[in-house]
Amino acid sequence: MDPAGPSAESIAKLWWVMLAASVPLFLLVVGLFLLLVYKPQLGRRLSPRTWILAGGLGLPIPILAALTFYAFWQGEYLLRGGSELPADLVRIEATGTRWQWVFRYPEVEGNPSTVGVLHIPAGRTIEVAVESDDVIHSFWVPRLAGKIDAVPGHTNFLRLRADRPGRYGGQCSEYCGVGHAGMDFEVRAHAAEDYLNALGPGEQTP
Repeated sequence: MDPAGPSAESIAKLWWVMLAASVPLFLLVVGLFLLLVYKPQLGRRLSPRTWILAGGLGLPIPILAALTFYAFWQGEYLLRGGSELPADLVRIEATGTRWQWVFRYPEVEGNPSTVGVLHIPAGRTIEVAVESDDVIHSFWVPRLAGKIDAVPGHTNFLRLRADRPGRYGGQCSEYCGVGHAGMDFEVRAHAAEDYLNALGPGEQTP
């Protein structure tokens, strides 16, 4: 609920839209229920068939159809990382292994890697290639993007962007064994001029 990038903002917007649609619908249903409890004669004026067609089909179908269309539209937006495919896309590899995340930076000289900390440049779209070395994990940075599964033998892609420098918590959101609770990581978004410096020898794995 505190998005720091366009993908997370899209998810938050979808949540608010669904909440806004569900609250009046819920109040309407509860209101009709209470009305019929205290004034049952009103309900008897309509046949059971009318209640089913009007209340069971006529009322929810248009609302659910509109919400489904909006959700698909937002889903396409998320697949693009909250924007059209930029020319300066940054590609990073994330591998889940019990019970930690290893990140590799194939576009950076020396192909550095980090464990438990993902470094990204702020203000640029990042494409994370997510894989697993053992069981199914799930890559999730709530303030930056949605979830994507890390599946053994398969690569999934997730695009995210941090609007400003900062630190953002990430975690595995798929139960993967006894060490699952500690399989978290941190995303550090750096100013453009600091990004490569952050991948210096002190941050790399042996």
